[in-house]
Amino acid sequence: MLTQAPKGTSDILPAQSGKWQYLESLFRDICSRYAMKEIRTPMFEHTELFVRGVGDTTDVVEKQMYSFDDLAGRNITLKPEGTSPAVRAFVENGIYAETQPTKLYYITPCFRYEKMQKGRYRQFHQLGTEIFGSASPMADAEIVSIAADMFEALGMKEIELRINSVGCPECRAKHREALKAFLADKFDGLCDTCKGRYNKNPMRILDCKSKECQKLVEGAPMMLDYLCDDCKDHFEEFKSIITDMGIEYVVDPWIVRGLDYYTKTAFEFVSTKEMAQGTVCGGGRYDNLIEQVGGPSTPGVGFGMGIERLLLLLGEEGIALPEDEGVDYMIITMGDEARGYGAGLARKLRRAGKSVQMDMMGRNFKNQFKYANKIKAKNTIIIGEDEVKTGSFSVKNMATGEQTSVSADEIDKL
Repeated sequence: MLTQAPKGTSDILPAQSGKWQYLESLFRDICSRYAMKEIRTPMFEHTELFVRGVGDTTDVVEKQMYSFDDLAGRNITLKPEGTSPAVRAFVENGIYAETQPTKLYYITPCFRYEKMQKGRYRQFHQLGTEIFGSASPMADAEIVSIAADMFEALGMKEIELRINSVGCPECRAKHREALKAFLADKFDGLCDTCKGRYNKNPMRILDCKSKECQKLVEGAPMMLDYLCDDCKDHFEEFKSIITDMGIEYVVDPWIVRGLDYYTKTAFEFVSTKEMAQGTVCGGGRYDNLIEQVGGPSTPGVGFGMGIERLLLLLGEEGIALPEDEGVDYMIITMGDEARGYGAGLARKLRRAGKSVQMDMMGRNFKNQFKYANKIKAKNTIIIGEDEVKTGSFSVKNMATGEQTSVSADEIDKL
C-alpha cells in the first residue's frame, strides 16, 4: 500500500504535466480577456457550507463528500466543487461591498467519493468561473462564451452546448406540484434516493441515473412550460445574446444539473462523439446561493470544467496538445575544471531566461551527447581545457548542425 496511490486518485507525471500546464495557461489567458481575476480557496471548508449551498438532497451531499471531524471536533469537508468556497470567500471578505460585478476564476482540485469509471476520479481537478453581482443575461452569456472560447481554442469540434432554464422559486413551486402529481402513482417504483427527494426536491428526480427512474419520468412536466414571465424573458434574452455571439446551442429541457443552488439558466457542454464521456463542462445561474450562505442577496452565475474529462475528450477527438519542447542548452564538459566552468555558464544562461541541463551522472563525453538528444536539447555547448583557458567555446545547433563560436562575456546574449 505504501507504493500505491489511493483508489480514485492518479499521479500527474512529468510526461503528462506539460499538457496540464498548457490547458491551465490557456484557461488563464482566456479568463484574462474577460477581465476575470483568480481566486484560491482552501482545500477544505466547514461541512455546513456544502450542505446549505449544494443541497442536502443532492448525490454530492448524500453520498459523495469526504467529511470528517478535526481534532477540535469541527466537521470539515474536502471541497467537492468550487462555487460554494468562492461564495464563502466573497461573503467573508466583504467583496460584495466593492464595485460589482466580481469576476473570478479558479483552478482547483476537488474531491468526491463516487463510483469509479473512465474519466471520473475521486480526486479530480476543475477549471471554474464565477460572476457575482449581475442579474443580467449578459453575465450568463459571458460565462458560456468563456467555455466556448476554450473549446474553440483547443480545436474541439464534436461538442455541443445544451441549455435550459430551471426557473426561480416562484415558478418552480408550480412545476413542483405538477411534477409531484405526475409521480404520485409512480412513487413505489422510484429508487430509495428519489423517494427521499419526492417531497424535498422532486425536480432532482429528473436527473436520476437509475434506468427505472428514467423510464418513470418519461413524459413528465417540464420546467420550461411553467416559467414565470421574468424567467421566460431572462431565458429568451440569454438565447438572443449567445446567438449574437455566434454560439450555437440546443435547448434541452432535461438539464437540471446536479446541485440544488441553480436558478434560471442551466447549461452543459456535451461531447457528441459516440461512446464519449458525456458532459465536460456544466454550470448556470444561482441567484439565491450567496444569501443562503449568509451574505446579502446577490445574484451569481458560473461553470465548472473537469480537466481529466477534458483531456479524455481531446484524446477521443484525436487532438494532440503541444509536446515538451526540450531544453535550450545542454552544456557538455570534459574534466573537473570544465565542469565547474560550465556550471558558472549554466547559471548565467538560466538568469538570462534560458533552460539549461548539465550532466550530473558522470557520463563520458560521447554519452553526454546521447543524453542531449534524449532530452531534446536545441543547442549544445562544449567545454574542455582549451575552452576554459581561452574563454571561448562552440555552440552547436542540434537541428542544423551549425556551430558558432561564443565568448564567455557574450553568453548571456545567446
